[in-house]
Amino acid sequence: MNLPPLIQTFVLHFGEMGSRWGINRTVGQIYALLYLSREPLNAEDIVERLGVSRSNVSMGLKELQSWNLVRLQHKPGDRRDYFSTPDDIWQIVRTLVEERKKREIDPTLTLLREVLMQESTNSEERHAQVRMREMHDLFELLTDWYADMQHLETERLVQLLKLGTKVQKILDVKDRLFPTSGAKNRRSSGKDK
Repeated sequence: MNLPPLIQTFVLHFGEMGSRWGINRTVGQIYALLYLSREPLNAEDIVERLGVSRSNVSMGLKELQSWNLVRLQHKPGDRRDYFSTPDDIWQIVRTLVEERKKREIDPTLTLLREVLMQESTNSEERHAQVRMREMHDLFELLTDWYADMQHLETERLVQLLKLGTKVQKILDVKDRLFPTSGAKNRRSSGKDK
């Protein structure tokens, strides 16, 4: 690699993490390099800095484009394609979450809906449908929550995330002031602090 030590450390780590997230190590390294770069880079720049083959860089850039994680740019008088990442880290996170939802959650929800509409023919299938209904309901709840979060302004989302466990404390106070059967069940099962 032809990178300063600090940048190289981050790029190598991001490549390793990428392989744990289900992407190719080189793709992770390309993204880390682009994210840290002050200027958009072309494929030759990336090859030179990472020390990987041109074909790996081309495939990696195509994959990053398919995930909407890089922006293609052009410079006047230069026919090469240049790539950069969005400047806003929150936009990157929102894009990642949206793409993972499209590729992983949405197909699973579609399958669950189809299977739950089918008539079960025996007790084993009925049991399986009960379990699939639980999963379906959880995924629906999470996707509804996700849709709400996607529409929040970044500043509001940051405020919400910083609330953390304070929200739980507020809900505990609400449960004490306005008991419901759910609050009573939580207290009786020892889950209320």
